[in-house]
Amino acid sequence: MIQKGTENAIMNFLAARESKFFFPTYKRLPFEVDHGEGAYLVTPEGDRYLDCFTGLGVNILGYGNQRILQAIAQQSRRYLHLSNLFLQETQIALAEKLLQVTGYAKIFLTNSGTEAIEGALKLVRKWSKNNGKTMIFGMTNGFSGRTMGALSLTERQKYREGFEPFIPNIDHIQFNDVADLREKIGESTAAVFLEFIQGEGGIHVVSEEFVHELFKLREQFGFLVVADEIQSGIGRTGKFFAFEHYGVHPDVVTIAKPIGGGLPLGAFLGADRVADVFSTGVHGTTFGGNPVACAAGIAVLEELFENGLLQHVQTVGNVLQSGFQRLAEKYPQIIREVRGRGLMLGIDCCMNCSPLVEEMLKRRIL
Repeated sequence: MIQKGTENAIMNFLAARESKFFFPTYKRLPFEVDHGEGAYLVTPEGDRYLDCFTGLGVNILGYGNQRILQAIAQQSRRYLHLSNLFLQETQIALAEKLLQVTGYAKIFLTNSGTEAIEGALKLVRKWSKNNGKTMIFGMTNGFSGRTMGALSLTERQKYREGFEPFIPNIDHIQFNDVADLREKIGESTAAVFLEFIQGEGGIHVVSEEFVHELFKLREQFGFLVVADEIQSGIGRTGKFFAFEHYGVHPDVVTIAKPIGGGLPLGAFLGADRVADVFSTGVHGTTFGGNPVACAAGIAVLEELFENGLLQHVQTVGNVLQSGFQRLAEKYPQIIREVRGRGLMLGIDCCMNCSPLVEEMLKRRIL
């Protein structure tokens, strides 16, 4: 263990090396991580931080989960990588489990969420090629990813600035605005992409009215609904998918973040309606569906469904949300609103949050 007092010197040394080699795209936290234990990150000095970041929504089972580690070790001894020219039992087993759990017909495995969005965009374009439907809609305040297709779906200017021009025939609907939804949707609509809980946008939950109207319009105009479950999916809200809270079944679903148990893994899933759209060679990936990541994904699903974790998320989420709500009632000058479902919760503050974040960091809470 590193002695106290050397931490700043080490961090300054690492920061200097990083600035020499990397594009300056990340704002780093002011400490180094030695290892993770359960819900905690531990520094070389032995300080323990309660990690509510969970690797930006990835580490839903915490650090050091034995089932995940054993699955990774076992698959690693077999092989680390094969091209997708080979049949791979681990891929097939994961796909089978996901489709059984979700009721979807087909799946394509990717490395990440933004790749899943790009694949879903291609699926939509291919599906709509011969039916005259050309317009694709994302939502204001949403976040779909940082590659060009996903960025075109993302409306927030802080991500878009400087990367124009974007993919044509993509527009944005005001989130939770039923009137704007009705105005923009029509015969030319190919698809609507929707986060049922906007993560990056501030834990904004889509309203029952908006979802009802969206699926009513889908029946009228025949477009596809694509659910972005990259951050809200795989149990974070107490349901496997956030859209299950609304009793609907979108045509396409994108997933990533927690499904790989900490390894790069994503996917898009399609209902029967789009099951025959893709054919051999129209889409592909070198690393997507990596066998080690797929083995970890199987372990994640087993942990979720064998240990009753979805109900646990609902129970703990209700306790947390009730506690946050009491704080909001006690400190209305600080807390504007508490939002979210399950363990995907957010506190909207009436003030600059930076001092609060800094104070929590001092108290070893991330």
